[in-house]
Amino acid sequence: MLKFLHILLTGLLGVLWDKVTAFEGIRLVGGESKCSGRVELLRHNKWGTVCDHGWDLREAYVVCLDLGCGLAEAALHNAAFGAGSGEIFLRHVQCSGHESSLTRCAVVLHSNPHCTHENDAGVKCSGTLLMPTLTLLSPHTVFSPGEAVRFSCSVLLGNHLSDFHLYKHGVSTPLVTQRVDQSQIRVELTLSDIETFHQGSYSCRYRIKGISPSQLHSSPPSNSINITVVELLTPQHWYNTSSEAPVGSVIKGHSFNITCSTLQQYPGGSFQLRLIRSNGTVRQSLPALTPSVTFTFPSAQSSNEGYYYCLYRVQLGGRTFVSRESQPLPIAIRDPDPILSPMVISWLVSGLTFVVAVIIIIIVAKVLRNKEKKPSELERETRTCVDNTYVALSINKL
Repeated sequence: MLKFLHILLTGLLGVLWDKVTAFEGIRLVGGESKCSGRVELLRHNKWGTVCDHGWDLREAYVVCLDLGCGLAEAALHNAAFGAGSGEIFLRHVQCSGHESSLTRCAVVLHSNPHCTHENDAGVKCSGTLLMPTLTLLSPHTVFSPGEAVRFSCSVLLGNHLSDFHLYKHGVSTPLVTQRVDQSQIRVELTLSDIETFHQGSYSCRYRIKGISPSQLHSSPPSNSINITVVELLTPQHWYNTSSEAPVGSVIKGHSFNITCSTLQQYPGGSFQLRLIRSNGTVRQSLPALTPSVTFTFPSAQSSNEGYYYCLYRVQLGGRTFVSRESQPLPIAIRDPDPILSPMVISWLVSGLTFVVAVIIIIIVAKVLRNKEKKPSELERETRTCVDNTYVALSINKL
C-alpha cells in the first residue's frame, strides 16, 4: 500500500519530468538482438542510461512493449550488458506496467550518489508480441448475404493497447477496427451486412503504443477462421411436350417434362418442383448432380394441371438455405381432339363431293358416246327398206 502511494505521488512528478526531459528515443545496446541489452534513452542528441535501483519486470515490460519487442523475460541489473557512458538520465524508476514509456513512470528526481554506470539497467524481451486469439461468436460458419458475423479477438496480457483489427486474408487493409483502453484485452469485431466477397479466411491483430502517440507496433496475426457466404440465385425453368399441343398446354395422355436450372451450385444441393393446383400443393425433389435437372411426367392427367414453381436448396454447416422460387409456369391439360372433328368431317365431305362429281361426269360422258353410236328408228326403217328392195331386185334379175 505504501509503495502504491509512493508511485501515485511521484507519478505527478513523473509527468512534469516527462515534459522537462523530452526524451526523443529509446534503444537496447549490447545484447544479442535489438530486443535485449542495456537500456538507453536519447535526449538532446545524446544517449544516456537508466539506473537499476528499483528496476524489476514491470519496468522491463514497459521497455519491451515500447520497442515492439513483445513481453519482458528478464529485468537485469549491475550492467549485465556492459557499462554505458554519458549521463544517467533516470534513477529509481517506478512503473505499474501500464505506462506507454519509462518517462511516464514515477521517478525519484534527487540524485543518487550510489548509482553509477555499474548499475546500468538492462532487459531481455521475448522478441515479438504475443499472438492474439480469434474466436467466432456466431453459432455457425456459413451465412447468407445480409447477415452479420461476430468475432472476438483477445490477448493474454493487455498493456499499451491501442486498437484491434480484423483482416481478411488477401486484403491488406483491415475490414473492422476497434479502439480500446490500454488495459483492455478482449474486443468484439463485427462484420455487418456481409456479401459474397466477404467469404474467406479471417485473422485479427492488435497494436500497442510506443514511446510517442504516433509510434504503434503491430502484433503477429492470430489464428485463422473461415466463413462461407451462400448466395442462391433464383432458378430458371421451362417445359417440353408434343408439338401438336397449344402453347401452355399438354394433351392428356401425352408425356411432358419440366427442367429446372441454376448458375450457382453447392455440394449436396437439390431442386424442388412445386405444383399449386386447385385442390392442394404437390412437391417433388431431385438431387442437383448437374446445374440442370428434369422432372418427367410420362402421361399427363388432369391432376398435373396448375402452376409450377422451381427452387434450389442446400444444407451447409448445419443450416438449410433455400433460394427464391422461380416465376410461375402455368400448364393446362387438354383432352385430345375427337377422331371426326369438324375439320376432318369437312375434308371428308369435300372429298366425297368431288368423287361423286367425277362419277357423274364419267356417266354422262358414256351416255353421250353411246347415244352417238346407236342408229335412230328412221334410220333402221330406211335401212330395212333398202335392204328389202335390194333383195327384190336381186330375185327379179334371176
